[in-house]
Amino acid sequence: MSLKARITDDMKTAMRAKDTARLGTVRLLLAAIKQKEVDERIELDDAAVSSIVEKLIKQRKDSISQFQAAGRDDLVAAEQAELVVLQAYLPEQLSAVEVEAAVETAIAESGAASAKDMGKVMGLLKPRLAGRADMGQVSALIKARLTA
Repeated sequence: MSLKARITDDMKTAMRAKDTARLGTVRLLLAAIKQKEVDERIELDDAAVSSIVEKLIKQRKDSISQFQAAGRDDLVAAEQAELVVLQAYLPEQLSAVEVEAAVETAIAESGAASAKDMGKVMGLLKPRLAGRADMGQVSALIKARLTA
């Protein structure tokens, strides 16, 4: 079953269960998927749907930090609930050891020697780790390896 079909099924399940919080988040995700499909006039595959999920997760994390800074605990709780729902649609995350091994492999493959070569390494890793690792952390790890 494709990821998009799974999300649609989850929306129907949430409707039947009258789970309004989950339903709202799933509808938001489906709307983002549909918007992308209409804008680009294509049918999205699982990788593209995962990238949309990642984008929405990043937005939630940013919102949570902003709401915490403003002392809005009620909005923090709502965003965290949405975050949990969205994270269920990502593939299983890689461990820190697996990410480090992938970074080392990519550095060796690309022949990167300095921070100037960071783009080459990221270019290799992005398709391999998409949805399975936080690319911000991967970027920081690459930078640390290349500047050391």
